[in-house]
Amino acid sequence: MSATDHFSQDTTGLPESRATGIVDVAPGGLFELGIASVRKRIGDAEVRMLAYNGSVPGPTLRVAEGSEIEVDVVNEGDLEATVHWHGLRLDNRSDGTHETQAPIPIGGRYSCTVAFPDPGLYWYHPHIREDYGQEMGLYGNVIVEPADPEYWAPVNREWVLTLDDVLIEDGRIAPFSRSETSYAAMGRFGNVLLVAGEPELALEARQGDVVRLYLTNTANTRVFKVKLPGARMKLVGGDSGRCEREEIVEEAILAPSERVILDVLFERAGPLALEHHTPEKVYRLASIAVGDEPAEPSLAEAFEQLRSDPELCAEREGLDRHLSAEPDKTLAFVAEMDFDEPAGGAAAYTCPMHPEVVSEEPGRCPSCGMKLMAMTPTYMCPMHPEVVSEEPGRCPSCGMKLLPAHVAQAGGHHEHEHGEHEHGHDPENGHAHEHAGHEHGHDHAATGGIEWEDDMVEVNKITTPANTRWKLIDRSSDAANHDIAWQFRVGDRVKIRLVNEMDSDHPMHHPFHIHGAGRFLVLARDGEVEPNLVWSDTVLVRTGETVDILLEVTNPGRWMAHCHIAEHHESGMMFSFDVVEAEGAS
Repeated sequence: MSATDHFSQDTTGLPESRATGIVDVAPGGLFELGIASVRKRIGDAEVRMLAYNGSVPGPTLRVAEGSEIEVDVVNEGDLEATVHWHGLRLDNRSDGTHETQAPIPIGGRYSCTVAFPDPGLYWYHPHIREDYGQEMGLYGNVIVEPADPEYWAPVNREWVLTLDDVLIEDGRIAPFSRSETSYAAMGRFGNVLLVAGEPELALEARQGDVVRLYLTNTANTRVFKVKLPGARMKLVGGDSGRCEREEIVEEAILAPSERVILDVLFERAGPLALEHHTPEKVYRLASIAVGDEPAEPSLAEAFEQLRSDPELCAEREGLDRHLSAEPDKTLAFVAEMDFDEPAGGAAAYTCPMHPEVVSEEPGRCPSCGMKLMAMTPTYMCPMHPEVVSEEPGRCPSCGMKLLPAHVAQAGGHHEHEHGEHEHGHDPENGHAHEHAGHEHGHDHAATGGIEWEDDMVEVNKITTPANTRWKLIDRSSDAANHDIAWQFRVGDRVKIRLVNEMDSDHPMHHPFHIHGAGRFLVLARDGEVEPNLVWSDTVLVRTGETVDILLEVTNPGRWMAHCHIAEHHESGMMFSFDVVEAEGAS
């Protein structure tokens, strides 16, 4: 990737990013949305980013359930654009993809009508080179206020927080190619975590406050596991409104594009931290200072009530026939990776005593001094470099396709060099820390089937759609990606089985997203019935997992479905399907 192929990293003359605002838009009102470059301070770095209306995240819209507004988008960015209204069941013409509108050229504008039929938490982002635009800061939330004033329990205050990460190298956001997507294998992990666009977010609450926490994962690929030690969390909602039943939880897991709504009770005064937990590390996402002043009014008693949603309880009563039925569609998730041996099949050398020692040059083992022996050709796992083979195959530890040694060796087995910018902190001493007894690796049972970090950074960096192809495959026809030709009718309820196959060149998790043709319920995971229903548009399908969903089809038009790891769908892991009006509909 030559420097001339990069999008600009220059901050010269750019306006400074401003604070994210909340914009109340009345039914029928106009919202003007501008896309432009800004400069933003992230820790010690001042970086060029892209912003909606000058802020990262963009403005949070507050609108009424059942309303429609006009949106006028002006593109002063650095590539053509669309704005996708994620999770909203709206008119297909306003979905914001290249299949529903002409891309907005640089200097151009586009107007559309956006509808909000369902209460809950939604967001907007690009759908052209999303791997670039979203990483650079183009995302913002929408809160749809319910028509029923009793829909949500009362709270003292609300926090709207995006969860993100960004990759900073040498004081700049790491470069992006204009011509191709990189980090196609695992997605582009960042080394600085951002909450509401900030690396060091500080929040304040009062003793006894009940705070509604609106969380959206806007990261390209990172999954977040959110905890708040010292406070009590109650799960109340997800992608599209309330959960079937509220429940006290210790944590909430959000894959890219998923939303979670939590009510949090701060019972005691003192410092707390919102945290992200992985099997190896605890990252501080935000500090929270809980003051001695008592909350007014006190809502602790209301917090203890665990309410149920009548609509979803009624859905539960009718799910048996769908649970026992065969799926209408089966969709498999598969990767294909192609890396050729170097010309002439150049030799690799290894130590017979320490097979993890592999070199492109003759020499001696640094562990035991033994002369390295030639192996031609040699294959190895970039995530488990101790796995070396003279034959092609798969890694017995993680199932990944073994790559030629010269490719697997390119980066070795390590994470991003986080340095001073890493925003991962021990709540006690301000630093990231690893849990004792864990080794960075890919035991899918130990990690919950989730890739929490990038374990093959340099190999991942050189993966592009040319050497790594992500596929969604319709198992009834073996059609893949854009060759899939599904058609449904308004009013259909379609059972779709999502199979994340281990027989893949790189088994990993995928957040599967369906655009506004409807909404779905997760029925079961690996045959286990989903215990708490919520209307969703995205579901995390973990490594090796099978998930059954029930899609309620409501809106006609042509709609997309794809993996919401930005680099995966930019590498082809998406398709479109058609919805026609029901027979007899006018």
